[in-house]
Amino acid sequence: MGEESRSLEYTPTWVVAAVCFVIILISLIVERALHRLGKLLLRRNLEALFAALQKLKEELMLLGFISLLLTVFQAPISQICIPEDLASHMLPCKLENNSSKGPETSAHSTTLGRRLLSGDTSSQKCSHKGMVPFLSMEGLHQLHIFIFVLAVVHVIFCVTTMLLGGARIRQWKHWEDSIKNEISKNKAGKYIPTSKAMIVSLKIQLMSFFTDPANASRVHARHHLEFFRQHAVGHWRKWAPISLMISFFKQFYGSITKSDYIALRLGFITTHCPSYPSFDFHNYMMRTLEVDFKKVVSISWYLWLFVVVFLLLNIEGWHTYFWLAFLPLILLLIVGTKLEHIITRLAEEVAERTGDHEEPQVRPSDEHFWFSNPKLVLYMIHFILFQNSFEIAFFIWIWTMYGFDSCIMEKLSYIIPRLLVGVLVQVLCSYSTLPLYALVTQMGSAFKEGMFDKELQDFLIEWGRRREKE
Repeated sequence: MGEESRSLEYTPTWVVAAVCFVIILISLIVERALHRLGKLLLRRNLEALFAALQKLKEELMLLGFISLLLTVFQAPISQICIPEDLASHMLPCKLENNSSKGPETSAHSTTLGRRLLSGDTSSQKCSHKGMVPFLSMEGLHQLHIFIFVLAVVHVIFCVTTMLLGGARIRQWKHWEDSIKNEISKNKAGKYIPTSKAMIVSLKIQLMSFFTDPANASRVHARHHLEFFRQHAVGHWRKWAPISLMISFFKQFYGSITKSDYIALRLGFITTHCPSYPSFDFHNYMMRTLEVDFKKVVSISWYLWLFVVVFLLLNIEGWHTYFWLAFLPLILLLIVGTKLEHIITRLAEEVAERTGDHEEPQVRPSDEHFWFSNPKLVLYMIHFILFQNSFEIAFFIWIWTMYGFDSCIMEKLSYIIPRLLVGVLVQVLCSYSTLPLYALVTQMGSAFKEGMFDKELQDFLIEWGRRREKE
């Protein structure tokens, strides 16, 4: 019996005990860490993040079940034999005959083949029939590792993006505080002066704005002027190609300005809670982002289907993963351009209404989004993050399994662009697209889950139960 095929019957007990002890210890540490993190989130009333953590545990359980299935069925799968001609098509690496190789290469290949076959009796059984295994034990083991790496990298990428994006959005908190302070001062009779130059340039369109008696409207006057100037001044901006081009480049610098934030904030509050102008819009936006994180961190069925499709297309000479690396970048740029263009369209609509002596105010509407569905943006961001993590996870898996010089890894000229694009997508999504999503998707016709904080939600639920009993 070969050394590689030695079973537990002939393995020292201290080896078995040591391996089990290490595996169990690591599992317990991870489980306790997740449990303590959940208790911390509950103590801080972060219910949405706690729900996301529970979703993460579900994904880990699914991953464990997939691993269990691969372990249980590896013997039956490896014993399936197929013709050698059928196994020579759609290969990730070009299959070369030993006769075309040098003596050193042939010797290395023969040694490697003997080492793999020594512990794989199914390969020997198939070879006696003039066939090859459907999937060898070694291949099942490597596939098992790939699924694990993919899930871990996806979770890390999602958590990193949400943390960095959330940190970026928290920088807007001082905008929220400043507008509340201005409203308070305005109520005390201290009105804020506006820029005369800006009033002169837009006095025709904004005359009705300054005659509005509401305190909150006076406070937002200066920022609305700047908002219109940035997005709606100039007839050339109304031409769709120019408007889309401006939106495309704006996502790279100053994607959200203070005027944008305050104008959209006022539009949301006036539409959904007009009697509460001091509504904490920033806090609400952070709550909705935490709720959305539950969706982003999960790996949906269509994402697993995506994995299967691109594993199928990993054929030698196609450079599938090189071209695939640009897909998340293209989609991310499209999403960012769309979100910026929605802000522009909202400003243009306000400018058009001011000519009819209406109050210039942003009006949220689902019509500005693809298929009138703001949730579609979240699905696209979810797919972008998963696809980017899939690309990086595949690189890490190939590197650890086969080495940097593997034929699947391809040339250095293909590797460097893939890694650079992956980093670019991660940074752009964290600091531009995700903050844009968090703000602009509030401009839908309805408010999102998370409109009310935990205490108010509990009160409304309890009130509803009492009403049902009555």
